[in-house]
Amino acid sequence: MPVPAASAASAAAPQRITGEQPPAAPREFRAAWVSTVANIDWPSRSNLPPARQQAEALAILDRAKSLHLNAIVLQVRPSADAIYPSRLEPWSEFLTGQQGRAPEPAWDPLAFWITQAHARGLELHAWFNPYRARHSAARTPNARDHIANTKPQVVRQYGKFQWMDPGEEAAAQQTLDVILDVVRRYDIDGVHIDDYFYPYPIEAPGANGGEAALDAPSNGNKPELDFPDSAPYQRYLQGGGTLDRANWRRQNVNQLIEAIYTGIHKEKAWVRFGISPFGIGRPDRRPPGIQGFSQYDKLYADAELWLQNGWLDYLAPQLYWPIAQQPQAFPVLLDYWLGQNKRGRHIWPGLYTSRIDDSSKSFTADEIVQQVDVMRSRANANGHIHFSIAALMQNRKGVSDQLKATSYQGPALVPASPWLGSEAPPAPTVAVKRHASGLSLTLGNAARATHLAIWARYGEEWRFNVVPAGRSEVVLTDDSGVPARSVVVSAVDRLGNESPRVSAAL
Repeated sequence: MPVPAASAASAAAPQRITGEQPPAAPREFRAAWVSTVANIDWPSRSNLPPARQQAEALAILDRAKSLHLNAIVLQVRPSADAIYPSRLEPWSEFLTGQQGRAPEPAWDPLAFWITQAHARGLELHAWFNPYRARHSAARTPNARDHIANTKPQVVRQYGKFQWMDPGEEAAAQQTLDVILDVVRRYDIDGVHIDDYFYPYPIEAPGANGGEAALDAPSNGNKPELDFPDSAPYQRYLQGGGTLDRANWRRQNVNQLIEAIYTGIHKEKAWVRFGISPFGIGRPDRRPPGIQGFSQYDKLYADAELWLQNGWLDYLAPQLYWPIAQQPQAFPVLLDYWLGQNKRGRHIWPGLYTSRIDDSSKSFTADEIVQQVDVMRSRANANGHIHFSIAALMQNRKGVSDQLKATSYQGPALVPASPWLGSEAPPAPTVAVKRHASGLSLTLGNAARATHLAIWARYGEEWRFNVVPAGRSEVVLTDDSGVPARSVVVSAVDRLGNESPRVSAAL
């Protein structure tokens, strides 16, 4: 398959790269969330024929590839349901139109997404909502095998939502079992959970979902409906527990986070675990001038502790505010989370790209480009995730064009995760033949590799490409009549470890 020459030499703004040897491969996590809940991103509506759903998925993956993204974060569990065949939870109504109804004709959407993503050199991270049992957008009854029916004692009604109670051991076990089932059965690259722990308070901004808790959230001064978990808390106290209710709730969430991290890596050491919490830190640690909603006090999410204990491989705080909005300034919040990261995990902030819309609070496309630039100006920030793919698919106000022209002029490798393993894969073998329009590379010995990093020299300039390791042949086309005159190839494994480089003789 022909591979056009890439022009980017680093994750930052491209520059002309010369010299006898190319530099280190550019590294940056570039991803987008694909929401299935309420059909935000995919499929465009429920109960589409599988062929239409597949066509929409391929369009998303092709757009991601064309923009030089390298990962998709796909929501596979919107509300204690599944977009894949599961013995633990029912099919999602957002896929088939009725909860519990299987697709007709039968197919496995998650397996399809994984296969097609990997064929394009993209990672696929499976995104799970940890506790939501029913979304307000749901229109069909819960299926017989939904947890609200099989274990009603652990599910609470909270406003328009149903919620699995984090204080109930069976609820936490259900989430852990579901996640580990996917880790075992599917070739995913990551597990991802979002900002829904205890629910957003009904009267607080964001009560309809973390994706909406974006505009200078309050500190919760309005009256709030408390989450109805008196029964498990009383059992905890009667069993000798001594924590107050707030710390007990945080302990419940912490125990699940640690269990997920431990369980994933026990099954597959290379599967990374990421969390995308609300973007403002706990009140007693915030930088001067930062204000807003406290996930620590309202969602009982102690993201700082998870970083401190190394219970995740990447943190994607939802930094959904403009650079110049001082009470929630993007650069200040980014620096805060970088400062909390004592174990050197990845910090890949979430960008609110979907705020580019027709509202009075719309972002400009340049706001997102500038936020990418801010992230790149920090030595320890090496990636980001767009919420959500819809804005990039629709090219709202030219954002996709602008990103490709400025921020993503060429591909990048996902940053390595050395705490999970640092052994380099074997170097590939490379044989080169010249033909009329370029070079043909025959590749082999890509054991343990998922990608091949290829530098090609055109005249005096080096240009970078990334291809899936499964390809046995790659064609590098000439650039406006200028042939490639040197090629350097390395193999890259699932943790981003890179092999020794091989220079191909021409």
